[in-house]
Amino acid sequence: MHIAQIAEGVRNLLLNTKPETFIYDLLTAYGKPKASVTRLQAGEYNISKDKDYVLWKSNVYFTHTGNHAPAQIMEQMKQADPVKKHKPRFIIATNFDKFCAYDTKSEETLDIAFVELASRFDFFLPWAGMEKSKQTQDSPADVKAAEKMAKLYDLILEQNPVQNDEQRHILNVFLSRLLFCYFAEDTTIFEAKLFSKSIESHTSADGSDLAEYLQGLFKVLDEESREGTPSYYEKFPYVNGGLFEKHVPVPALNKRCRELLIRCGLDLDWSEINPDIFGSMFQAVVDVEQRGNMGMHYTSYQNIMKVAGPLFLDALHEDLDSHRGNAKKLEELLSRLTKIKIFDPACGSGNFLIITYKELRKLEMEILEALAALNQQHAFSLSGIRLSQFYGIELDDFASEIATLALWLAEHQMNVIFYARFKTTSPTLPLKPSGNVKCGNAARTPWQSVCPANKDEEIYVLGNPPYLGARQQSSEQKTDVELSFSKIQGSGDLDYIAVWFLKAAEYAEKTNVRFAFVSTNSLTQGVQVAILWPLLFGKGLEIFFCHLSFKWENSAKKNAAVICVIVGLRHVSQEDKFIFDDGLRKKAKNINAYLADAENLFIYPRKTGLSALPPINYGSFALDDGNYTLTANEATAIRQECPTASKFLRPFIGARELLHGEERYCLWLRDNLEEALKCRPIQMRYEKVKTWRSNSDRATTKKLAATSHLFAEIRQPTQNYLAVPTVSSERRKYLPIEFLESEVVASNQIYVVPNATPIVFGLLASRFHMIWIEAVGGKLKNDYRYSSALLYNNFPVPVLNDSIKKKLTVAVGKILTVRESYSEMTLAKLYDPDLMPPELLDAHLELDSVVESAYGLTGDVTDEDRLTAIFKLYTKMTKGTIHA
Repeated sequence: MHIAQIAEGVRNLLLNTKPETFIYDLLTAYGKPKASVTRLQAGEYNISKDKDYVLWKSNVYFTHTGNHAPAQIMEQMKQADPVKKHKPRFIIATNFDKFCAYDTKSEETLDIAFVELASRFDFFLPWAGMEKSKQTQDSPADVKAAEKMAKLYDLILEQNPVQNDEQRHILNVFLSRLLFCYFAEDTTIFEAKLFSKSIESHTSADGSDLAEYLQGLFKVLDEESREGTPSYYEKFPYVNGGLFEKHVPVPALNKRCRELLIRCGLDLDWSEINPDIFGSMFQAVVDVEQRGNMGMHYTSYQNIMKVAGPLFLDALHEDLDSHRGNAKKLEELLSRLTKIKIFDPACGSGNFLIITYKELRKLEMEILEALAALNQQHAFSLSGIRLSQFYGIELDDFASEIATLALWLAEHQMNVIFYARFKTTSPTLPLKPSGNVKCGNAARTPWQSVCPANKDEEIYVLGNPPYLGARQQSSEQKTDVELSFSKIQGSGDLDYIAVWFLKAAEYAEKTNVRFAFVSTNSLTQGVQVAILWPLLFGKGLEIFFCHLSFKWENSAKKNAAVICVIVGLRHVSQEDKFIFDDGLRKKAKNINAYLADAENLFIYPRKTGLSALPPINYGSFALDDGNYTLTANEATAIRQECPTASKFLRPFIGARELLHGEERYCLWLRDNLEEALKCRPIQMRYEKVKTWRSNSDRATTKKLAATSHLFAEIRQPTQNYLAVPTVSSERRKYLPIEFLESEVVASNQIYVVPNATPIVFGLLASRFHMIWIEAVGGKLKNDYRYSSALLYNNFPVPVLNDSIKKKLTVAVGKILTVRESYSEMTLAKLYDPDLMPPELLDAHLELDSVVESAYGLTGDVTDEDRLTAIFKLYTKMTKGTIHA
């Protein structure tokens, strides 16, 4: 969700404020999942024992204060036990005249008139995963700096057209050095504004000697001795760290470049730059396509922590809590932090590395304070965590340069915090070696050559590698997949990110490496599961945590919001495993490749049904260049010109027509072709199909020209049938299906089950079947794709006794009766969660109860219970069989 969308949502909320729903509407405005907010409003997520308060764990503690002063009530709420126990991010008290809020993490307070809330919407941005430093909340310095640097970059390009990778690298290095100098002159690394003022004082106004001056300065910054240094360079300190080590020519610069170089320094306060989002912002400087995104999103600290927390940080914090009071254990934990390696093999501009570096530094300070509380004079008077513990691979040259620089900035920032707490710190200069970020293709680079992994080392691999489905990959990326998976059958269907999972698994062999990646959820659904995951599990690995599907937002990606999962793997262990879903953590016995708490299993496509369900098939395929399918108006026009043509016109239904009630027809010319061709409009369409098929480059299509009056593939049932859409929205709790008469021609965009009984309807329309689709089926964007081979033929159905069959038939009858009473509503509307008639939902719940009893479930049954039962029955029915 963009910041602009949130601001608009809050403004709209203030225009139509309803006190009884205000907090739920506010949460929704910040992108909190609608299902979760609904459950909060219904009381399921509200853990407050007082009816006048709303308490959602980790999120919010809210009350309407009535006649009491909000500020006073909020102070009382801050001290209340629920805050200590459930740690809500925000405490809110309002009487809808005054509005008071408290951020429990940043310890900031908001005390404003209620009508001013829209102007301070940024206070609650962490709800949307947008963590910002205090400086950037009121002044987006990062955006201003990036915009000015973008202008400077364009000016430099005018003088220095980039024609090859080497020239691009020279320009990238130059920009990185400029950024460091700007940051240094505003953060006490250099004297205040030393860099900008030196350019202003010691170079010609026309810019003719600017490149020469900067070339000399960069050389001096890499020299420890100042003997023989020109006086105008003497105030600059020795920097080291490799940033200025290599001789890289400074590009040609003119008067306008000089003026903007100076203004970038003097007009901006670079101390306000937030290293967390530094890289994402400045990557947009050299990528024109990303210019429009500057300031639109902030890299989500919250989402990065969804990876790093369960992977290793949570366990380290638990160790700290359990070791408090034990100096020896705390010393050991402190020493352990100095040996951990963090490796991001798709590091971009360094977001994951920066956040994990800062989190380890914070943890280190907590340990030192715990030791101080025990009156222990620790041997470390300085931080023992080094940037050289952090490793990365990044394909983009500028991003890799920025990642290295941003790590230095983060180190300086943490040194300042360290000094404030302990009155001592390592000097920033000379720079220590930065993170080991290599520019290269991680899909082909040996990871051991970047981050050597020995058996006893503690190494964590994490990141957000590129996604790209099989159809979106470039030829080079397809080659990456082929090289990684060699001759693995079906690997051509894998998402690009599968390469990172396989390489991480190979990297982890014979080591203690653990890894976790953000991934498209398609890697844990559909046909990809049975291709990839046997390889990973076959290397002795297991999933030890996962986050189920959620929206990932990251400003460094062109694809700003994608439905993702997070999956963490380790060597098989007896340690706990956890599934995270919508902010809740649940312990699991085992996490399989479908991210379910169930046995490991792999579901392969089947040609025949596993259960006693009737055969299913696609509808018919015209292959007509659009000539045999007609709109309602086109069909009417043919009837008007040829009154006898009605016998050749049939209703034609695909997924869209089935779901949205759209009217379409087709020409069905299986019988009486001679009579049909007497109708001029039909004859014209027939000739067009014949010509189009005859001119095709495909031999099979050419052959079909001989039967141009027929659909290319005819699978139309001669009896009434059950229609199942090939694609259905992920928002629906039930699969919308329909009984149709044989006169209605089914297109290849729906599946047909001829002679289906109400029992088959009941099984496919149940919540059980939708859970099966959600867990096993693939997706087309955010919609589920139905598959006969993977879903229908594999759906495990228990033996149904006569009593169950009778109850199913009755329950389905009620569903169809209710649907008939709402005949003005399309299937899409009937099954929209926000529009579904209560009577229809009740009828489906009754059906679900019958199906649950068939699977042996009773009482309050959850989706998790349903999925466990389905997988258990599938395992029993297949008994190790892979293909059928």
